[in-house]
Amino acid sequence: MTSQNMPSEENAIDVDQTDSSIATDTVAANDSGANIHISADNGVDLADIFEPYFRPDANTIVCGALDDEKVVALAKAGVELVINLQPDDELSFDEASAVEQAGMHYEQLPISGAKELKQLKILAFDNVLRQHHGKKVAMHCGSGNRVGAAIALRAGWLRGRKMDTAMERGRSHGLTKLEQEVHNRLLVPR
Repeated sequence: MTSQNMPSEENAIDVDQTDSSIATDTVAANDSGANIHISADNGVDLADIFEPYFRPDANTIVCGALDDEKVVALAKAGVELVINLQPDDELSFDEASAVEQAGMHYEQLPISGAKELKQLKILAFDNVLRQHHGKKVAMHCGSGNRVGAAIALRAGWLRGRKMDTAMERGRSHGLTKLEQEVHNRLLVPR
């Protein structure tokens, strides 16, 4: 796990998150000094299972594509909701069934790429997050990039965050290759 995947002390708590349980989360330090949330995950070390892996706060996990083993790990870690931003043609197994059989709720909001980063998609994404506020959530796409893009656009368009704040929120959730596209979209008033 690289240090860029872990939030800085200053950004460790999601400014949109009001769940006070975050402040009492026990955080352990690994050999490289990066913070990991093992105790909050029922002893499951998700950082060893997922690559890429982003942990912007105690209740949010962002990762790449899932498989059966990763779904089981998320369930053991106490995840209550899995949000999949991959379209069906990117999936290699019946993810919805696997997630539901593992006892978690499943939402799929396919975003194929930059062309689908539209306000209606971000509104639907926001709606799912609001419906499950305070729950432990795993969000994924192929690499975390689309999740980060959706989070940044949500922060800018729907939460009124300044450009720098919205972009940092996106990066903490996996935004990489779509960074310029998201920046350009945030420049356009909504």
